[in-house]
Amino acid sequence: MLEIVLGIDNIVFISILSGKLPHEQQKKARQLGLFLALIMRVGLLFSVKWIMSLTKPFLKLGEWLGIQHEPINHYLNLSGRDLILLLGGLFLIYKATSEIHTKLEGEEHRHEVKGRAITFGNVIFQIIILDIVFSLDSVITAVGMVDHIEVMIAAVIIAVAIMMLSAESISRFVNQHPTVKMLALAFLILIGVSLTAEAFEQHIPKGYIYFAMAFSVLVEFLNLKAKKKRSNPVDLGPPTANE
Repeated sequence: MLEIVLGIDNIVFISILSGKLPHEQQKKARQLGLFLALIMRVGLLFSVKWIMSLTKPFLKLGEWLGIQHEPINHYLNLSGRDLILLLGGLFLIYKATSEIHTKLEGEEHRHEVKGRAITFGNVIFQIIILDIVFSLDSVITAVGMVDHIEVMIAAVIIAVAIMMLSAESISRFVNQHPTVKMLALAFLILIGVSLTAEAFEQHIPKGYIYFAMAFSVLVEFLNLKAKKKRSNPVDLGPPTANE
């Protein structure tokens, strides 16, 4: 269950990126993206000792910046895991912000940046970058919960299989509703900020983040229902003489 929850943001990101491709390539991009996520997570599980070594600080930004205050230096000592989370979080914030900017600017802005072609390979490369970040977070969570690697691998495979089955419907729903897509991009910024904060040992409980996301989705669902009701008014029949 935890692996599925941690994979939701992965599906949303893949759905938004694949939605920029021609329709006949979108399904292939989604399936390949999730398959790569599975390969990465299983591969990382077999490298548990290496994963654990990533938690040892090796980049001391405080000393490099000449900061003498020890508590601040503690937060600025970055491990390999912190560096991956930091770069991944910043990349996620950048991508989500640029997508929101494109949506708000409309078709005119799209024509201005037409020179930067969206290709299948380009989309897969971006998916791989975020897969690495999401996979690392997922694997560290799995390692912290159980000691048996076969249990971890089974959980990851089941979670990715469910993600593959649901990716089509989630992607279609997100791309068909512009307001939902904007909300999903806002979620990605939230997750990016969370990853960046995590890199500096400022832990934001995931329960708060997922509650905020679930509440926002509920409100948006009610808005969609209300909009649908307004567009399909109930036929009360011809007016009476009194009316």
